[in-house]
Amino acid sequence: MSVAIGLDLGGTKCLGLAVGRDGTILAEHRVPTPVEGGEALLDTMAAVATDVGVAARAPGIGSVGVGAPGLVDAGGVLRFAPNLRRADGLEIGAGLAARLGVAVQVDNDVTCAAYGEWAAGAATGTGDALLVALGTGIGGGLVVGGRLARGAHGYAGEIGHMVVDTHGPPCPCGQRGCWERFASGAGLGRLAREAAAAGLAPGVVARAGGDCEDVRGEHVTDAAQEGDLGARAILDEFARWLALGLANLTNILDPARIVVGGGLVDDAALWLDATRSAFSKLIMAAEVRPEVPVVPALLGSRAGAVGAALLGRATSGA
Repeated sequence: MSVAIGLDLGGTKCLGLAVGRDGTILAEHRVPTPVEGGEALLDTMAAVATDVGVAARAPGIGSVGVGAPGLVDAGGVLRFAPNLRRADGLEIGAGLAARLGVAVQVDNDVTCAAYGEWAAGAATGTGDALLVALGTGIGGGLVVGGRLARGAHGYAGEIGHMVVDTHGPPCPCGQRGCWERFASGAGLGRLAREAAAAGLAPGVVARAGGDCEDVRGEHVTDAAQEGDLGARAILDEFARWLALGLANLTNILDPARIVVGGGLVDDAALWLDATRSAFSKLIMAAEVRPEVPVVPALLGSRAGAVGAALLGRATSGA
């Protein structure tokens, strides 16, 4: 039986999954995202799709879905991708279809993740849910009234570019003080470098080889797991910024559940409780409104690829 292939294209990795009709993950393949962009991206995605199909021992590829970071239009063109170099205007749908010989459904990566979590993960059973994906940047996916909300042009969910500090650091999108400059993987690294430069995180700097400019988010989480107080303080600040954005979005959208996913969710035990605590203080009228649970994605970092596969299958009817 042919399989559905789901591809999750990110700023640093391209993940491919082969998904059976019952939603079971049959095979997985992950490669670095090529820095060349353009045709190299299409070649890499086609190779990953082919390799994962072979690994699943499938007689053929029945459908392909792709989640891509940024603004994806209804024709499968990636119009704008601030965290993916040299990809603006890339015709992903047409380019992959030509390489693979099957129709390709392309959506925003977090829209795919939201669909995956709603269909088979932490948002099942809810009619209104928000997925917040924490990776290199921040993406959002919305389920409203039991349906994916893509917006008038397919661009809904770019929540990472909600401005939370007009005097904040520059963002690759061209604005300043976007939420993802504070509460993403890149944001965590920036907060850590600021703390390191102020002499507040010597243990974190040591894990980065002694140079404050080399500090990254993973150095913070590694140090925090070993009880480093400077790292814990950085994560508490990260949690406050994350909670601020979640409260703003809840005040606007009134979701029944917030699912937090993306690559950073693997370390959620280090910051999720602090985020929930801050969120409960920032949300409007928390004492009278129904609780809005903030929960980790059940599908983890695979949510985007699973959702892409399910959307591709649903669209193609394969």
